[in-house]
Amino acid sequence: MLAKSSAQPAGGDYLLLAALAAAASMAAFLYFYRRGEILLYGDAVAHINIARRVFDSRTPGFQQLGTVWLPLPHLLMMPFIVSDWAWRTGVGGSIASMVAFVFGGLGIARPFWHGGIFGEPLKPLSSGARLGGWLAALFYVFNPNMLYLQATAMTESLSLALTIWAIVFYAEFQRDWVPARDSETTPGDRSRQVRRSARSLESCAVVLALGMLTRYDSWLLAVAIAGLLLLEFQRKSRLLDSESAAMARKALTRVSLLTALVPLLWFAYNFGTYGNALEFANGPYSARAIAERSAQTTGSLIHPGFHNLGVAALYFFKDAQLNLCEGYLVAPALLAALIATGALLRWRRSGLALLLWLPLFFYALSVAYGGVPIFMPGWRPFSYYNVRYGLKLLPLLAISAGVAGLGIWQMTADRFRIPALALWIALLAAMYAQNWRQSPICLREARVNSVTRLSFEGKLASILRQLPASSSLLMYTGDHVGVLQQAGIWLRRVTTENNYHLWRNALNNPAESADFIVAVQGDPVWRAVEQHNGQLETFATVEVPGQPAAIVYKSSIYRSTAFIR
Repeated sequence: MLAKSSAQPAGGDYLLLAALAAAASMAAFLYFYRRGEILLYGDAVAHINIARRVFDSRTPGFQQLGTVWLPLPHLLMMPFIVSDWAWRTGVGGSIASMVAFVFGGLGIARPFWHGGIFGEPLKPLSSGARLGGWLAALFYVFNPNMLYLQATAMTESLSLALTIWAIVFYAEFQRDWVPARDSETTPGDRSRQVRRSARSLESCAVVLALGMLTRYDSWLLAVAIAGLLLLEFQRKSRLLDSESAAMARKALTRVSLLTALVPLLWFAYNFGTYGNALEFANGPYSARAIAERSAQTTGSLIHPGFHNLGVAALYFFKDAQLNLCEGYLVAPALLAALIATGALLRWRRSGLALLLWLPLFFYALSVAYGGVPIFMPGWRPFSYYNVRYGLKLLPLLAISAGVAGLGIWQMTADRFRIPALALWIALLAAMYAQNWRQSPICLREARVNSVTRLSFEGKLASILRQLPASSSLLMYTGDHVGVLQQAGIWLRRVTTENNYHLWRNALNNPAESADFIVAVQGDPVWRAVEQHNGQLETFATVEVPGQPAAIVYKSSIYRSTAFIR
């Protein structure tokens, strides 16, 4: 019966998988670190410096966490970037991503090794279930784009790990919460099973809350899981005895309160810090505002998926495909996803299928109505932007690869089983090998979009290194905070847009605000200098093709009174 089919898996599989994932993580990190590629993404640099400025700023404190980006990734990075070396090199920003990557791989295997999540066909610790778990986990762990992103300070690794475990705990709750009633199941067994389901539900809530503090797609995941839970309670609560029903209601109440608390806290933080509870959604740094400014300044075309949900979904699905590989070798993996979805529906796991496909709906909505475009080189407008979002379907595709391997094991005659499995594994390996030959698309995006930025920041950083160690600066860091990171200039020496009152006063009279003023063409400091350029002397100029010019001014009247370093 169900209670008997939920035996614990052998710990050896988990330990071996954890060791293998950790080795792959470290190898990828060292490879990209030695090539100087862990800070190619401007967002990775921004994440590291948001975490840094909480304790290293003219106005330190948790209000420095900012808005738009959710706070958990930055809080996790903070202990690792206290070291100047870890901050400057970006190494401190990679550690949390790498740990999350390992846990993500373990979570992908758990549905196969923990028994019963997909339905009765999956017996715990059977050869087929063990094989399916390994195939799914290795498909996830060895994805080239995942290996690159987990080596950086980007949030995909952490977000995916939390999403995976939230879905896993929900599925385990669904498996256990209505105990079987038969002659072989005692009341004590049923009570223990209900308690186990309550623990799974509470674990789901905790992981879901952490996910909601990491990426906004987890907010939709929370809504979906809440809806599925309500349906489950409506359909099956009558099958529980009064004690079990009370226990289940208590667990559901805790889940509801915890997942509702996260957005309320985020609204309160935004209101308290910016005077606008929806600052993250409609403020000047929101995705929509950035997209509108970009369209105005560059004259770029409207995204083909704008207000067209079908086209937006097609762009996201194509992006997910490119995160596996380009070309026809990706076809078997996509076919496996459709077959696995059919199997989940047949095994009455429609809720699980919905949760795995949910990123398609979220990112289609984001592209169509949220001002969050996805650009790919092969489709209009033929550029790179947000291609990493396609990785959000990786859990579905990895589990599908495992389900396909399990199906081959169970349904193929003994003499054809090994050749069929070898062929399936060879197809998956060939797909990833082709991905590496072409260069992972997330790595290509990072390289293409960072060329002129890194050249500009390197030249400006070399100038700032020449400044006296005790001098103060005024600089807008929304676009080029990496300059300070490369130069090793502590953020507490710099008045930026993140020091609200100091910043406003500084823009009214730049010469009286700092020893040196860094103005990049078009930014707020540049405009302030145009209006108040008295008592400023040009110290250096930086010009790089493809980037706006920058001028470093020296104030003729300001003198630092504090020895900062």
